[in-house]
Amino acid sequence: MASESLDLSTLQATLKEQGATWQAGVTTLTRLSQEERQLRLGATPPPEEPTMLEREEVSKAQLASQAATWAEGEVKAYPASYDLRNVGGNNYITSIRDQGGCGSCVAFGTTATVEGTFRVQRSNSGLNVDLSEADLFYCIAASGGNNCDTGWWPDNAFDGYKNTGVPDEACFPYTAGNQACNRCSDWQNRVTKITGWHKITSAADMKTWISTHGPLDACFSVYNDFFGYSSGIYHHVTGAYAGGHCVGIVGYNDSGQYWIAKNSWGTGWGESGFFRIGYGECGIDSEMWAVEGILETMWLNNVYVQGAWVTDQDRNAWVYLSSIGWRRITYDNDNIFYNILSQLLAAKAASRPVNVYEDQGIIKQVYVF
Repeated sequence: MASESLDLSTLQATLKEQGATWQAGVTTLTRLSQEERQLRLGATPPPEEPTMLEREEVSKAQLASQAATWAEGEVKAYPASYDLRNVGGNNYITSIRDQGGCGSCVAFGTTATVEGTFRVQRSNSGLNVDLSEADLFYCIAASGGNNCDTGWWPDNAFDGYKNTGVPDEACFPYTAGNQACNRCSDWQNRVTKITGWHKITSAADMKTWISTHGPLDACFSVYNDFFGYSSGIYHHVTGAYAGGHCVGIVGYNDSGQYWIAKNSWGTGWGESGFFRIGYGECGIDSEMWAVEGILETMWLNNVYVQGAWVTDQDRNAWVYLSSIGWRRITYDNDNIFYNILSQLLAAKAASRPVNVYEDQGIIKQVYVF
């Protein structure tokens, strides 16, 4: 396979000749060798799954079927366009990352989906959530024999989030290249877990999910022209198949017929790290992965008690925490229940911040400043 850098001038001429809907330019990947570019991918379907190229045919068939359905006058249950980076002026998508020279895209696409879902679940676009792709890839993926050279698959990554959980980025910062699993000592107290995940195979359901629950994860075929993408609505024009890649899907636009995706190649590629890709293109919408919810078991630090709600039922009280929302107080026994309730009410009366530990959304411990 050729190892030279991407022939950008020829690509630009071809795009112009064919009237492409996107533009090519100098990116962080265009000067890399073919081998180096391929290390920026990493979506590898297991043997029982359709290949990346087979997924392209599924996407094309679905697009044709969808067009026929629309012609029959189906009422859409979702907005005509939606962008999680701008929902009433709020951005629910975390910042662009760079996977570097390692086939770890699955860890980045999965984590982008979890982080965005967390912000939407909290209705807090400013939620400080930054989870460790390194832990997900170099610990969880590696435990199954996967590495930078083999790539991975979202089913396994989402299972990792559900069964083991992933700590914050500071616990295990990411460095490209095969690394030893080097978690911080208290990583188990810092993990974020999801309640579950599932696949979505209908484009209409994908759009409904994005506009109501948050981003999705998607995998697609990458051709060599994609490495030179700088702006516009991508569709494959020229170049050989390079490999599979996974990204977060953060929006869509029916008028322009495209998905909006968050990539993991840094801000020097594409539209400041994002890209638009046509419906049915390169297998992007053959199926997508959805996070059903975030299992909130963690410390919530420096929050304020802004409200309280108590019923006449035994040990049934809730408090409203700033930037978090309503949380129930543990109901294990009278002593613990009344102790925590009294501390939280006192903190509310004095306008003092508190640290609370929630286990699956239930307040179990309180530290009052």
